[in-house]
Amino acid sequence: MFSTPIHRSILAAAAALLAGLAAAPAHAAWPSDAPISITVGFAAGGTTDVMVRNLAPFIAKHLGDNASFVIQNRPGASGEIAINSVMRAKPDGYSLVVVNLPGYFFVPMYRKSSYTTKDLTLVARLVSDPTIMVTRKDSKLTDLRQVVSQLKTAPSSYSAGHNGLGTNGHLAMAQLENAASVKFNSIPFNGSAQQKAALTTSTLDIAFLAASEVPDPENEATPVRLLAQFAKDKVQRIASTPTTFEMGFPVEMTAERGIAAPNGVPAAIRARLEKAIEAALKDPEYVKTARNDAPFLSFLGGAEWAKAVEQAQKSYEPIARTLPKE
Repeated sequence: MFSTPIHRSILAAAAALLAGLAAAPAHAAWPSDAPISITVGFAAGGTTDVMVRNLAPFIAKHLGDNASFVIQNRPGASGEIAINSVMRAKPDGYSLVVVNLPGYFFVPMYRKSSYTTKDLTLVARLVSDPTIMVTRKDSKLTDLRQVVSQLKTAPSSYSAGHNGLGTNGHLAMAQLENAASVKFNSIPFNGSAQQKAALTTSTLDIAFLAASEVPDPENEATPVRLLAQFAKDKVQRIASTPTTFEMGFPVEMTAERGIAAPNGVPAAIRARLEKAIEAALKDPEYVKTARNDAPFLSFLGGAEWAKAVEQAQKSYEPIARTLPKE
């Protein structure tokens, strides 16, 4: 074969193209080529939002490869708006959402919703925060047995607050009512701050809150007394407060927060995320910033957490059947 100037020009151009391709940097792979979005279903500045914003840099640190996160807030409908937006996202590991239990699994159980728990894949649990029953420190109420005894004598004689249907406080109350065969005067509020304000003005007898929301009972705006923690095993920070099980009422209720992803995210990405989240929750520097959440950090891998959620759903079916359908 003869070499001509044209042939030589074509060969030179091809060689230059190949050399350029070889020298060009490869397109970055997950998680380096874009920020990972975490959507929060509650307003900025709330408990869930603050925790995620504090934790995200540490997840990025343990992912490595210049990973970064951006937090988006899509509040409303008990987290349903946020869940709905992420479950339809591309399953590439760049779209995550915070789910708050028990609401995440209970909402579809008692009303029509745009999702079911089958529409997301759980990645990791972050927090397990036991529910507590509190009253004003100057209240005549001193323990859970006294509350139950009075309610048996006079049903609905104590007003009790919670943050709405399907929240940990509401479900703790409903389970206790079933276990003790009593009835509270149930009052829903738009958040724990409102419950605390009602306690302060003595317009509410009892509040059902998460333990992290009362880090120092004596130094609340109005000092409070803890009547019971809804757990099998005591939280050591409030070890002087008896559990429901110790008081003879086998009722357990925790408020959990964790990360979920759209179905179809590659297993390798999910595994890497799970590992980085576990490492972040154990990172001493993060624990220092976690403040009120620190005693309740409780990692659980996605698969194990999904099994626990499935079991929990079954136990709440009787309660869901008693609620009016929306």
